[in-house]
Amino acid sequence: MAERIEVLLTEQEVDKRIQEIGDQISRDYAGKQVHLVCVLKGGSFFMCELAKRITVPVSIDFMSVSSYGGDTKSSGVVRIVKDLDESLKDKHVLVIEDIVDSGRTLSYLLDMLQSRGPADVKLCTLLDKPDRRVVDVKVDYTGFEIPDEFVVGYGLDYDQKYRNLPYIGIVKFD
Repeated sequence: MAERIEVLLTEQEVDKRIQEIGDQISRDYAGKQVHLVCVLKGGSFFMCELAKRITVPVSIDFMSVSSYGGDTKSSGVVRIVKDLDESLKDKHVLVIEDIVDSGRTLSYLLDMLQSRGPADVKLCTLLDKPDRRVVDVKVDYTGFEIPDEFVVGYGLDYDQKYRNLPYIGIVKFD
């Protein structure tokens, strides 16, 4: 089965919105340092661009969790592939995610991170797909709310392909 990609959000739209989110985070964390926890692999593209636009001090760490494998739907089973390198004790943690879909993975992850003693934990996602939500997750910063389509680009992949697209596209199967 062949796939093709249709543009949903242009590179310019994504860049503009990331700047707006960076400005808001900078205002909200004024006088504080924010510790960005990037959810790999998809969140890395978004986090790098966002971090450049945040004007308060930033530290970063990475975590890898999996609930997809090679499919287009979440399996619901969350597996920690790479844990954090640093303690979260008393830090202002901002989890950076590429997309919030069912909410299962993020709900599990946020609860786990909260148990590690941070000052607070907030969530920032480039894309939010509320129509797919099965677990309620509070998203503090959202780039775009999108329809229930399988999307790629800007770090999001389909079977490890298309992460490097500079825009958000919808995967269409022929």
